[in-house]
Amino acid sequence: MKTIKSVIATLLCFSLINFVLSAQINDLFIDANSGNDHNVGLKEQPLKSLYEAASRLNKANGTGAITIYLSEGIYGLDATVTFHPVNWHFSKDQRLTIRAAVLPDDPEWNPGKMPVIVSTMPLDFKPNGRQDLLGGASYGIQIETSYVTIQGLRILGTPVHERPQEGMVRRNYPIVREGRNLDDLRITQCLFVGDKVVIPNHLAILACGQGIVVDHCVFYHCKDAIVFWFSDRPAEHCEVHHNLFIGNYGAAVWSWTAAEDFKFYNNVVTNTNVFWVLNRDEKVSFSLSNSIVIGYNELVNKGGGAFGFGEKGNPDRLKFGKDVVIKKEGTLQIEEDPTKRNYLHLIPGTQGSELGAGLFTKNQGQ
Repeated sequence: MKTIKSVIATLLCFSLINFVLSAQINDLFIDANSGNDHNVGLKEQPLKSLYEAASRLNKANGTGAITIYLSEGIYGLDATVTFHPVNWHFSKDQRLTIRAAVLPDDPEWNPGKMPVIVSTMPLDFKPNGRQDLLGGASYGIQIETSYVTIQGLRILGTPVHERPQEGMVRRNYPIVREGRNLDDLRITQCLFVGDKVVIPNHLAILACGQGIVVDHCVFYHCKDAIVFWFSDRPAEHCEVHHNLFIGNYGAAVWSWTAAEDFKFYNNVVTNTNVFWVLNRDEKVSFSLSNSIVIGYNELVNKGGGAFGFGEKGNPDRLKFGKDVVIKKEGTLQIEEDPTKRNYLHLIPGTQGSELGAGLFTKNQGQ
């Protein structure tokens, strides 16, 4: 009798899930503290894991926008969370959005409200089925569909020893898109945090394809911030704007496949190892405007990869507008009081703060 009841309950649950994802009630709610992955996923009955939300979406049939809301809490990923819906179709105006329940511009927001994503899965990813020769890798959130927004999350790396010996780099990629023909991925108002001793954030965003836009994010002590990875043709409609890069011990931007229409503006980069890494052939030039780069070891490199940052590149491939400040030495003033709303942002009134780089799209960071 219990078995029959259990089967009926399971069937009813899946029927309700299908209703939720097919009757224009296209919101899923996740709460790491009070949720349960056997719940329907409504606000009153949230799921517990992002993995479960992705699994349900990947099995759904239909079209239209879907928003996944993450409440405050810690979301440990013990396996890659892949969004790859085959039978659900999004568009530019009907997107998949993965976002915090409370966003930085909301009046009740503070840094502690951000959902925390941390990767704890084994480093056993095998690129193209081959054994990784550098010590092991893993993906955190993998996006394999077009028209996606990721918003308002605090994203950590993975607690490993990154360089156990020469020639090895153990690494986690928190956000990845591999599809070379995919389009329109926006990552906004996210805080990427790492520490090369405790929890290395090897490479915050590794994305293939077209239409990659990263805006109003903070990259704090990550190794590398953004890599425009493989694409079947030069990646058009890509933008990096209103971001704050602090203390990258790798490089801020790798423009390997970005096309010449790439837009870089209102960004602040300070205390970085390498500012920019070009593709090895150095064929493409990029225009930069209204930004500040202060404190770096190398301005422009080319080539490189997980094992290193390449070699010195041609600085003439970066076209700096007159409103761009470039200084090899120097520092900027960062708010280090964790009780402040603008924690890990430039202190208001100090150099660079007028550019609006950081999590806030409105003037609420003070």
